[in-house]
Amino acid sequence: MPRITVDLPLSVDRQAPAALMTQLGDRLRAAMRDGTLKSGERLPSTRALARQLAVSRTVVTEAYQQLYAEGWLEGRHGSGTYVADLAVQVSAPPPGQEMESLPAALAPSVPVRTPGPRRGTVSGDGGAPAGAGPVIDLRPGKPWVHDYDRAAWRRAWRAAADLPPGDDPDPYGLPRLRQALAEHLRRTRAIAVGPENIMVTRGTGNGLDLVAATLLRPGDRAGVEDPGYRGARNVFAARGARVTPCPVDEDGVVVDALPGDLRVLYTTPAHQFPLGGRLPVPRRERLLAWARRTGAIVVEDDYDAEFRYDVAPLPALHGLAPERVVLLGTLSKSLAPDVGVGWLVAEPGLLAAVAGVRDDLGDRTSGPVQQAVAVLLERGDLDRHLRRMRLEYARRRAAVVDVLGSLVTGDTAGLHVMVELPEDTVGPLVAAAAERGVLLDVMSRHHHGTVARHGLVIGYGSASLQEVRRGVSVVAELIDRLGVRAGAEREAGP
Repeated sequence: MPRITVDLPLSVDRQAPAALMTQLGDRLRAAMRDGTLKSGERLPSTRALARQLAVSRTVVTEAYQQLYAEGWLEGRHGSGTYVADLAVQVSAPPPGQEMESLPAALAPSVPVRTPGPRRGTVSGDGGAPAGAGPVIDLRPGKPWVHDYDRAAWRRAWRAAADLPPGDDPDPYGLPRLRQALAEHLRRTRAIAVGPENIMVTRGTGNGLDLVAATLLRPGDRAGVEDPGYRGARNVFAARGARVTPCPVDEDGVVVDALPGDLRVLYTTPAHQFPLGGRLPVPRRERLLAWARRTGAIVVEDDYDAEFRYDVAPLPALHGLAPERVVLLGTLSKSLAPDVGVGWLVAEPGLLAAVAGVRDDLGDRTSGPVQQAVAVLLERGDLDRHLRRMRLEYARRRAAVVDVLGSLVTGDTAGLHVMVELPEDTVGPLVAAAAERGVLLDVMSRHHHGTVARHGLVIGYGSASLQEVRRGVSVVAELIDRLGVRAGAEREAGP
């Protein structure tokens, strides 16, 4: 079948308040929703679409990267950018549209990083369909953004507004914020680095893409945990790499199964996504020995390492082998996704190479946003917020464990847990939960190769404590109705 590139009648409005990248992303999503763009169709190259719209190539690249991360697009090595399978990429309704437009059986398949439907509680009788009112969103990847220090937030933005706009953005980020982040990492992760080791990014996806653009050539092999974070697979594929699924178990990546010719390995050792394991120290040491032996660079995603329960913190990989590890972090989980600030930690030589690539791409992090975040860090407001949220998330995590008991795994850290189930029970359970107003994520969606594990990935970050209790009670009731024994799913697993 010939690969025909779709010629889209797109436009952007420079007078509109929304950023050009946001406008382009919205128009492409709308085209995929209404069928103008269909599954498997190839999009124009970033260069061609930038020329058509008369915008910077960076605008198109950033829009594509956001859609990759949300699961709308997929890259094919040596072939281009394609629309993903839209049968399982049903998006949340646009503002004002009610949930009736989403079939209940498809509601759980909404991409994790797209805005979900409004939250609330469902009727106590459990018989109301999801379309009849607000729903409880128990999908992972979203934090609670409603409890924050409003005075501190306003103070930070007033301080940023008092400063003049910059005219020559530093690809490393503001020195003031890099210093504050170095101190933050020392306090929270026991990582001894200085500002010369830190680059301020727009988040994990941005940092990972900069690493990929710096280290990977077309055809290089890049490893990603399987099951694992889909956004990492998409970023590597978009840079022309051959994405290699790397197996994980209850503790994290299986070092003995890693191939010897990976250029880069992406891993989540603090709280493996989505299984939830914490990579033990002996295996961390074996992983770093593997990296030294093969010459690979390990990309450590520290995405929710601030939140742990009943366990002591484990050392970050970067602190054990800074010459072989790039550490990525973000405020998306600890503060809010809308802030758009993260960090990339590496040895100065590698960081300089990344900065050079970033400068060439015209990529940058907003100066005023950096100034505001620096104020939050310098005044201790972010640390106080983290302490409050640790207690709040601990309550929600306890509610999940109290209701689901021994079915739960991966609950020692982070903002989600896993419930492994027999394959034939997952679909009916998710559909029935959606009819009851509870949205769930499924394990199979996070596999890259053969699907070896089945079950639910339950997030408790964005729902209130009351919603979490009611939502997992619905899940427990449905599990009982399907006759699943506690622990039976792990006996059936690999």
